[in-house]
Amino acid sequence: MRSVVMAIRFIRIRNKRTVKLAAALGVNTVITFSGCPGDSEHSLYPSWVTCPWPPDFLHVLEWQWTNKVIPYWKEQSEFCKQYGVRVAIEAHPGFVVYNTETALRLREATGDNIGVNFDPSHLFWQGMDPVECIKALGSAIFHVHAKDTHIDPRNTAINGVLDVKPYSDELNRSWIFRTIGYGADAKVWKSIVSTLQKVGCDGVISIEHEDSLMSVNEGYTKAARFLNDILIREKAGDMWWA
Repeated sequence: MRSVVMAIRFIRIRNKRTVKLAAALGVNTVITFSGCPGDSEHSLYPSWVTCPWPPDFLHVLEWQWTNKVIPYWKEQSEFCKQYGVRVAIEAHPGFVVYNTETALRLREATGDNIGVNFDPSHLFWQGMDPVECIKALGSAIFHVHAKDTHIDPRNTAINGVLDVKPYSDELNRSWIFRTIGYGADAKVWKSIVSTLQKVGCDGVISIEHEDSLMSVNEGYTKAARFLNDILIREKAGDMWWA
C-alpha cells in the first residue's frame, strides 16, 4: 500500500457537480453509498428489505432494483465516465448494496466504472470474512477504509447483530466501531492487507475514525501506528528462491 491517510469524506456523488469537481482536482474515484428506495413511487422513506417473507418483501426488492437502483446507477456511471471518474460504493446495511453479492450485482448491471469502497468494519458485524470478500471482489475494489468493529459477545448472544441503539450506548450495543486493532487483531489485518496485495489492490488505505471511545487524535495516531507495522510497501520482485 502506498500510504495511510486520514479519511476526508468531502467528495460524495450527491450531484453532478461533485463529479466535475473531482475531475478538476485530478481525483479519479468518488465514494458514496448505493442508496435505498422506498417500496413504491409514493414512498417518503427508504425500505431496506432483509427477509424473504412475507413474499411481498421480495416483490418490493425486485421493484427497487429494476425500477430505481439499476437505472439510476447506469445513468450515473455513464456520466462519470465522461469525466474519467469511477464510483466506489461502500457496502453498508440499510442500503441496497450492503454485502459482496449486492455489490457485484450492481457492478454487473451498470458497468465496471462502478466498484467498491472496501470497509471491513461493516462486514465484521454482519458475520462476513473480509479476506474472502476481497478475493470475491478482486478488481472491483477501488478504495479501502481502515476501520474496525468490536462485537460484544453477551449483547450479541442476547439480541443478535441488528442493533438500532445509539452508537453512544457502547455498553449495551451488540457492536461498536473501533480503531483498527481494537476489534480484530493484527493477524486478521495482516491477512486483509496481504489479500489486497494478492488481488492487485495497491492503492491508499484510508483511516476512517469513528471510535466513540477515543479522541480523533488518539484514534488516528494508534491506527497509523498499527498500520505502519503491517502495510506492505515494497514490491517483492523476482522469486529468487524458486
